[in-house]
Amino acid sequence: MAGNRKSPQRIEPSFEGGRGRDDGDLRIDAGDRVSGGSRRSGSSKPAANKNRSKKGSGRRGARDSGGLTGLIRSMVYWCIVLGIWGIIGVGGLMLYYGARMPSATSWAIPERPPNVKILAVSGDIIANRGATGGEALSLENMSPYIPQAVIAIEDRRFYSHFGVDPLGLARAMLTNITTGRMVQGGSTLTQQLAKNLFLSPERTLERKVQEVLLAVWLEQKYTKDQILAMYLNRVFFGSNAYGVEAASRRYFNKSARDVNLGEAALLAGLLKAPSRLSPARDPKAAEERAQVVLGAMREEGFITDAEIKTAMSQPPTKAKSFWSGAQYYVADMVMDQLPGMVGEISQDLIVDTTLDLDLEKKAEETLAASLDESGEKLNVSQAALVSIDGTGAIRALVGGRDYADSQFDRAVKAKRQPGSAFKPFVYAAAMEIGRTPMSIRNDAPVRIGNWTPENYDEKYRGEVSLSTALANSLNTIAAQLVMEVGPQNVIKLAHRLGIESEMQANASIALGTSEVSLVELTSAYAPFMNGGFKATPHVIKRISTADGTVLYENTYDNPPRVLDPAVVSEMNQMMVGVIEHGTGKSAKLKGWQAAGKSGTTQSFRDALFVGFTSNLTTGIWFGNDDGKSMKKVTGGGLPAKAWHDYMTAAHEGLSPSPVFGTTGIQPTFENDQAAPETIGDVISGTFGNGGTDEFPQAPVANGQAAAQQGLAQPANSGLVPPADVGETTGATRRTTLFDILTGG
Repeated sequence: MAGNRKSPQRIEPSFEGGRGRDDGDLRIDAGDRVSGGSRRSGSSKPAANKNRSKKGSGRRGARDSGGLTGLIRSMVYWCIVLGIWGIIGVGGLMLYYGARMPSATSWAIPERPPNVKILAVSGDIIANRGATGGEALSLENMSPYIPQAVIAIEDRRFYSHFGVDPLGLARAMLTNITTGRMVQGGSTLTQQLAKNLFLSPERTLERKVQEVLLAVWLEQKYTKDQILAMYLNRVFFGSNAYGVEAASRRYFNKSARDVNLGEAALLAGLLKAPSRLSPARDPKAAEERAQVVLGAMREEGFITDAEIKTAMSQPPTKAKSFWSGAQYYVADMVMDQLPGMVGEISQDLIVDTTLDLDLEKKAEETLAASLDESGEKLNVSQAALVSIDGTGAIRALVGGRDYADSQFDRAVKAKRQPGSAFKPFVYAAAMEIGRTPMSIRNDAPVRIGNWTPENYDEKYRGEVSLSTALANSLNTIAAQLVMEVGPQNVIKLAHRLGIESEMQANASIALGTSEVSLVELTSAYAPFMNGGFKATPHVIKRISTADGTVLYENTYDNPPRVLDPAVVSEMNQMMVGVIEHGTGKSAKLKGWQAAGKSGTTQSFRDALFVGFTSNLTTGIWFGNDDGKSMKKVTGGGLPAKAWHDYMTAAHEGLSPSPVFGTTGIQPTFENDQAAPETIGDVISGTFGNGGTDEFPQAPVANGQAAAQQGLAQPANSGLVPPADVGETTGATRRTTLFDILTGG
């Protein structure tokens, strides 16, 4: 029973390959038999346990020695597995988001928004306008420092990657992780271009995948230089400047062709945060970023330490918060007129203008100096200037004190009362119905209905000639003349000469109560300068495409005649007197004969002076945008002085010549007669043929026939002056020597 309870130990079979037998036979000896005796059987047990112990310890040693290697092998294995799955996943994302995009065969670079290059008469650029604000330049045409600076700070491996830079992306991720914030971006220049050209700025996985696909497509379709040029001509540089040309002109007032090293570094530095780093907003931050760019350029071997030292020694860039310069008022004027001339702007255009940049600079400096010197003490905050030649071509235009502060054009868009600067049109209308500079009128109190105009000095001079009345800007005489001629006829003449604004046909038109713009008022004076021809104000001379095709060219070289030269002569003689010994003495030019008229509105809200030489007609206005009164500023004061300063500068180096009609030309006495050549002609009553048929007949005022019969009739029966107006019976036909000699 006991023997049955204890199981005999089982002996496993073994292979004796180690003894030279390889036949595979299984053999047992006597010791292995069951009937062999308990001692032998018992003695074999420790041996078996010993063998097992040795085998077990060998297996544990093998496991211990392979642990580290196994771990590494496992890590490599799983990395490979995860990498494969990652590639599959990325590929799947690419396929998925790529399938949501249009077919690659339809991909095309969007057309760059059209640029309008506006040129001065000299060919110099006034401004570039359009969505980009600057023309596109090839890499060869821009400063070489610009692409070098951009590559150094934005994409150092630009010329070696395939559109995506894995190394740069990994470096950026590592830097951002270690710093704990967004320090570097991993996008290449090609990716940035793809984003700007095709995609929205939203940060989504889909947009990033599409950006990569488009970047690879760009690299396959275009050369590196083409990609870089497209990028530099379209990227945003802050302050509403797109492209290097626009940015260069915005911040440095020069072309990107002429940018130096320090300026190029500043431009490249803006790309990180264009709005925040703009020198117009934070010059210090822009300069600090530029120094970082210079360091990157040196690391890449683009520049030397000596070049960095030179660049850092340059004064920091100071840019105004907006485009600065009076020429931009002209650029705005051009852009306002373009659609009416060429329709929708769908391609790059070149606009040749009549603007003289030298005169423009002198005009801007003159107004700035006047306002700086007298603006505060005289309560004057704004000024405007228009200067045109005999054809109406605008040579200088300043729309305000500082374009950077206010882009409203006070020379073109603002309409204000011209005051007494309107009187030359009243007098010219009187000359057309036979009055002369020597006609006599009585400077006395005048009442027209409920209106009683008074002279500025509240004094009356009695009988005066029209020439004296205009020189001293006597309101009572102007009121009498407008009633003799008729307000409607004065307005017709003003419109004929160039005033386009609607005016009220009432007696107060004599004192310039209807509002006009400075540019139209100035252009209406030009017929006095050029001998009686219309001078339509214009600034656009020619519009052409980039390939030279002319789309528009003005036709102001053959203007119509609007005034008889005899009337022009009479008016010019009187307006010369305004400057020589009248209210415009402050405008008198050394060595140059000049003519003009001052104007001041009620309560000193506006002050003007408009005058001309044989070379230029210029109008200047001073006042306040809110209409507040100035401190007794009259047209013969600050505006006349500024007119003198500008015209003196504008005529430097030119040979003086007299104003038209003041020498060698005599006024006509009647519509069909010339001035008498000799006293004998007067006595005999014979007059030479003046050849006036070549000029159109002057308009006949209402009631002129009655006036020629010695009866003065009002031009409008509804505006009959009272009996105390003064002399109103001057006839237009002169029949005595005394009449001729006295002009009355």
